[in-house]
Amino acid sequence: MGINPVRLNHAVFYVSDLARSVAFYTEVFGMEIAASEARMGAAFLRLPRSGNHHDLGLFAVGPDATPKRRIGLYHLAWQVDAIEDLDTARQLLTAADAYSGESDHGATKSIYGTDPDGNEFEIMWMLPVEKWGEFDDLAPVLPLDLPGAINEWSGVRTAGRIVTEAPA
Repeated sequence: MGINPVRLNHAVFYVSDLARSVAFYTEVFGMEIAASEARMGAAFLRLPRSGNHHDLGLFAVGPDATPKRRIGLYHLAWQVDAIEDLDTARQLLTAADAYSGESDHGATKSIYGTDPDGNEFEIMWMLPVEKWGEFDDLAPVLPLDLPGAINEWSGVRTAGRIVTEAPA
C-alpha cells in the first residue's frame, strides 16, 4: 500500500529576503500572492492556473541564514503541460540569471534553476506514459536536445487536469 500522490501540491522554503523571493517567483513564474502573514514573515503564492490555494509558501529567516546544502530539501520539480514551456522556462531563467542546467531523463525533459537563496528547482515535461518504453523504470541523466524534443513532441499535453482560468 502507501500514500498515493499525483503531483506536488505546494512547497515551502525558508528564504533570507521575503520581498526579493516574492519578486522572483511573481516575475519569473508569473505567480500571484494568494495570502501573506506579516507577523510570521510569510507569503503564500499561487500559479494562475493551478486551482490550489497556494503552490509555494515562503518564510523569511533573515540574511544570516545558511543556504541549502545541508540535510533537507534538494529540489522541487514543477511539471509543465507542453514541451514548448521548457524553452520559455530556459529563456526566463537565463534572463533572471537563475538558469543552472538541463537534462533528458528519458521519460522526462528538464530545465533547472535556482531562486535568489540558492534553492534549486526543476521545470519538467513528461512524455505520455505510453511512450516511456525502456524508461519506464530508468531515469538516465543525458544531454537535453530541446529543439529536437520540441520538434518531436510539439502540441502534446501531458500534465493532466489543468485549470484554464485562475479561480475567481
